[in-house]
Amino acid sequence: MVIHRLRLLSGARDTRGLAVVIDVFRAFSTAAYAFARGAADVVLVGPVEEAFALRRRWPDALIMGEVDGRRVDGFDFGNSTSVIARADLSGRRLIQRTSAGTQGVLAAQRADEIVLGSFVCAGAIVRHVRRRDPAEVSLVAMGVRAERPAPEDDGCADLLEARLRGTPLDEAALLRRLESGDTGQRFEEDSDDFPRADVPHCLRLDVFDFVLTVARRDGLLIATRKTVS
Repeated sequence: MVIHRLRLLSGARDTRGLAVVIDVFRAFSTAAYAFARGAADVVLVGPVEEAFALRRRWPDALIMGEVDGRRVDGFDFGNSTSVIARADLSGRRLIQRTSAGTQGVLAAQRADEIVLGSFVCAGAIVRHVRRRDPAEVSLVAMGVRAERPAPEDDGCADLLEARLRGTPLDEAALLRRLESGDTGQRFEEDSDDFPRADVPHCLRLDVFDFVLTVARRDGLLIATRKTVS
């Protein structure tokens, strides 16, 4: 298994094999919590206008996401992991638009398979990749707004690579550094858009036993959950 390390939108465009598109703060942590709260599936989109157009098509769908980290007027939810973790989403379809994660998924057109990357699903992701046993794996750290590297996305890629290779990594120390460093400081305003509670929610490790895989259906990219025991 050859593991490629990539970053940002340019990296997403260069994916090969099985791609793990990583957005820890917060898109794909939020998506994982949405599935844990009962979501049926998540439709990943690029522009805000597409999110609204799809809701006109599916009036019962809910929109979650952000532009520059802040909830868009008319969206049902922002990108807050801690808010989604309290929502009742049983059987609901969600439409997700974010500035980094969903853009990376749309850009990863060369990938054979796409998985959404986060710490909360890390164990399930590694088990899924090992079972699939692809010749190539692309770990794509999407960064802040897909414009500059983010330590939490690079750190998640480090952890996934170490586990796949069977090499040692002090995972607890990695998570402590992320919580106390620049990653945690981005949430110091503790507002509705950037609640401090999102930090521990996103930095929980191996919380869920499912992996989020993406399939193209009717021209749309749709994420569903797959339990990996």
